[in-house]
This record gives sequence, C-alpha cells and structure tokens, in this order.
Amino acid sequence: MGFIVSAMPAWAEGTAISSGFNPQSLLKNALEWVESLGAIGAIAFMAIYIVATIAFLPAFILTLGAGVLFGVWLGSIYVFIGATFGSIAAFLVGRYLARNWVAKKIAGNDKFRAIDRAVGKEGLKIVLLTRLSPIFPFNLLNYAFGVTGVSAKDYIIGSIGMIPGTIMFVYIGSLAGNLALLGNDAQPTNPTLQWTTRIIGFIATVAVTIYVTRIAKQALNQLTVDS
Repeated sequence: MGFIVSAMPAWAEGTAISSGFNPQSLLKNALEWVESLGAIGAIAFMAIYIVATIAFLPAFILTLGAGVLFGVWLGSIYVFIGATFGSIAAFLVGRYLARNWVAKKIAGNDKFRAIDRAVGKEGLKIVLLTRLSPIFPFNLLNYAFGVTGVSAKDYIIGSIGMIPGTIMFVYIGSLAGNLALLGNDAQPTNPTLQWTTRIIGFIATVAVTIYVTRIAKQALNQLTVDS
C-alpha cells in the first residue's frame, strides 16, 4: 500500500504456511541480529529492508522494529531509505525483466495503451497519491508501476508520499520498547496519530480514485476522437 505496511500476497502466504516458513519470525530474528551489531546496525537494517521489499516479505514488522532500535526520527529515516531503494529495485525489475511478458498479454489492446500513456503524463501525481493511500499494496505497487509509462524520475520523487505512514508506524514501534512486543495486541498506540494518518490515507484514496478515473476517461475520449 501507499504506507509502508506491506503484506504478503495470498499465494506467498499459502506457500509460507504449507512449507512452515514464517516471514515475521524471520524478520524478527533479523531485527535481533541488527540490534547486536551496534553502530553498523543501521546499514544492515536498510539492506534487509531493501531485500524484504523486493522479496514481497511483510516489511511492516521492520518498520515497527526501527522504532524500537533507532527511535522515531532515525528509524523513520532508515525505513524511508530502505523502502525507497527497495521500491526502486522492484520498479526496475518490473520494467526491464517483466515488462515484455506483460506487453504480450496486452498486445493489441488500444484502451490499455491509451491509459498507460495518460498515466505516464501524470505519473508524479498518481505515484504520490497511491503512496499516501493505504489501500494500495506497497510491494505489489512497486512492480506494477514498472510496467506503466511512469518515468523513473516521477516514481522516485513520488516516494515522499510514504513519509506520513512511515513516521506513524515507526512511532508506534517505538512505544513497544522491546522487539518481543512487536505485533502483539498489548503494544501501545497513539489513537490521535492513528486517526490522523487514517484520515490522510482516506482522502488520498478518494483523490487517487477520482484522478485516475478522470485521466483514463480523457485518454479514452481522445482515442475515440483520433480514430
């Protein structure tokens, strides 16, 4: 989603359960390892966040853990850096390794090409709004943007939309005070901060829905006129 709260896709979750693979436990162990590294732990944390983003792992637990290990401000910076570089890597994979396969699937579909061109023209606004909106899965969105006409520049700048959610969840993690409490119901929260971020996310969700619909409609109308 727009906020850095990435969930595993259904197929990956099923595979994890059937194979006994528990990504949350894996990432908690990684956080404990980062904690033991001392001064260089921040570098290791950002590297782990990048890998988790590319691999569709639930980086939410890492975001919370950053609050415990580094505090709100440093934790937010490290999460933002890790998530940004991870999302860029996924974007490039989607653009240069998966794009041909997707192109074959949509070959001959004039409507999709029109929408793709429209999204390319307004890429920054769309990326920014989807990053702010919590309904868009963060990990999947990284790859999805890779097969659109969004420029790499607009995609990267749009990453600033992740900042509000990043700060909120790092702050919530900092309240836990202990890695063992991450994800537990007993973990303290700040209702005011949560509701503020939810409202921002809701507004962004409505805005991006209206905006993308309008752009797509304009593109399709233009296609009709040109034909």
